Amino acid sequence: MTHRAVNAAFAAAATLLAAGAVSSAPGRYVLDPMHTFVNFEVLHFGTSTVRARFDRTEGHVLIDPVARTGEAVIRIDTASVSSGIPDFDQHLKSPDFLDVGRARQAVFVGNQFTFDGERVRSVAGTLTMLGKAVPVTLEAQRFNCYDNPMLKARICGGDFETTIRRSQWGMNWGIDMGVPDAVRLLIQIEAVRQ
Repeated sequence: MTHRAVNAAFAAAATLLAAGAVSSAPGRYVLDPMHTFVNFEVLHFGTSTVRARFDRTEGHVLIDPVARTGEAVIRIDTASVSSGIPDFDQHLKSPDFLDVGRARQAVFVGNQFTFDGERVRSVAGTLTMLGKAVPVTLEAQRFNCYDNPMLKARICGGDFETTIRRSQWGMNWGIDMGVPDAVRLLIQIEAVRQ
């Protein structure tokens, strides 16, 4: 191998090591509203699945894969709920469910991160709705970080999910008629490194 080839190989290795260091360095990421949505689904009388999502979210993620620590804060505007059916949306916003006239925001704060290598596997914390904080753990279905060529920034995110019981926040409407208590939450999130 020539001297020039050796230098090129060392330069390439140094570049790869530097890239790895950047990806595992601690960082603060702000949620990208164009790629972050909180969806939920409920089985309808054991027949079909009813789905809706919240269109407006904001928040941030602090992550340190080396120390295996982090913090996630996701604020959800509950009045932005959207099922595609206006009458159903109004019922979801009513005191029977989200009661947006009384409490317009739901907040997830996660401060217990579980890692597999540098990948986040779960985030445990509390989900506060209608004035009540309940422990919730979001399981990662996938997690990835990449360099976005358009934003010229590091992006981290993934798909996370959990199942909650709405009655824990006092949303009991319809349970006695067979409307399920269990609600599956699916959170797709991408956040931009600051």
